[in-house]
Amino acid sequence: MTLFVSWIPSANDPATDFPPENLPFGVFSISDGGASASSRQIGVAIGDQILDVSRKGVLDFFEGEAREIAVRCKDTSLNGIMNAPQIMLTAFRARVQELVCSTDSNTVEQVRAGLVPMDKTIMSLPANIGDYTDFYASVEHATNVGSMFRPDNPLLPNYKHVPIGYHGRSSSIVVSGNMVRRPKGQTKAAEADSPVFGPSRSLDYEAEIGFFVARGNDRGKPIPVDEAEEHIFGFCLLNDWSARDIQAWEYQPLGPFLAKNFSTTISPWVVTRDALAPFRAPRPARSSGDPAPLPYLMSTRPETEALDLQVEVLISSQKMREQGTAPHRLSKAGFKNMYWTPAQMLAHHASGGCNMRTGDLLGSGTVSGTTKDSRGSMLELTWRGAEPLTLPTGETRKFLEDGDEVIMRGYCEREGVRRIGFGECRGTILPAGD
Repeated sequence: MTLFVSWIPSANDPATDFPPENLPFGVFSISDGGASASSRQIGVAIGDQILDVSRKGVLDFFEGEAREIAVRCKDTSLNGIMNAPQIMLTAFRARVQELVCSTDSNTVEQVRAGLVPMDKTIMSLPANIGDYTDFYASVEHATNVGSMFRPDNPLLPNYKHVPIGYHGRSSSIVVSGNMVRRPKGQTKAAEADSPVFGPSRSLDYEAEIGFFVARGNDRGKPIPVDEAEEHIFGFCLLNDWSARDIQAWEYQPLGPFLAKNFSTTISPWVVTRDALAPFRAPRPARSSGDPAPLPYLMSTRPETEALDLQVEVLISSQKMREQGTAPHRLSKAGFKNMYWTPAQMLAHHASGGCNMRTGDLLGSGTVSGTTKDSRGSMLELTWRGAEPLTLPTGETRKFLEDGDEVIMRGYCEREGVRRIGFGECRGTILPAGD
């Protein structure tokens, strides 16, 4: 496969998340270094720059179907682009690749004027998110958590038959870089007779992949699993912050509530299906004795149903930052081994007649693997606090402390193909409020 070569030096760096093969969409404002910023608009990430496609000198290079998308980059959210026909998105992507890899000096000069350094911008949520649903699609994560709470019956009978999910809270979704205040709620110690209300003492993260709905469906009309991919616009990183002690007390019988609804952080860049096409992978084979998916969840294209994507989690405590210590990696796990695929999750969500809408966000559930260093939550890494972690500074952690920053990174790489990344998903814990 021929690799693109750009006249933007940072786009050719082998370590960049954003080569010409990626070109994710995001919503940005230009910062003046103070409190003010320009109005929000849509841009495309390339190297360490953002291409302002709607700038007149750049917009003039777009024609036909590609121009339809370029014009929509004047919007303040991606919703208008997310529901565009795929043929327009593909044409736009091809034209941007031509522009950032052009050898024509006049083209380079005009397009260069539309570049904005990333470090001079403020990122916003990429879409107006109407609804948010979080799944539980990693059988390794489900087994680990079940083993802690139900050692004799880690997986409930329905797990291998149905993609488990719950409806989250879209109002508390924030973009990477926002602080996360420690939540309060009811907790009950094992030896206590009654619960108390106060700050969570078992605050955790969950490393997930999020994906956005492109075209929706009419209420009462399901999305067939073989068509589900066409209803997915793109993917991002997602941190499903979780208060484990609140969750342990409140989750029966209807599932998590305050333990999850205080904050969810996502990365600002949305990586499109076109960019991820080289990293499609077969749906994982099920273990002997596992049930086959029911027909409405059985794709006829299992060879491309999964994504070969790596998710890393790092931590940076306040003491580490004060001492200049680099963030410490906690885990790395592969997304392609999830028990349920994005297409199956979306198809199941709509199977009962639920109408999905453009910009809706779905979370995969914690991405965990079979080894300890691939567990995607602190609950699993410390085995519910019984096996504390030691940081480079000598500090120990059972769960997150105030001042801790959690950093998620995601990327795809395969021999013969340019590596692409998702950027970062960051959040720092603030003390509970009054």
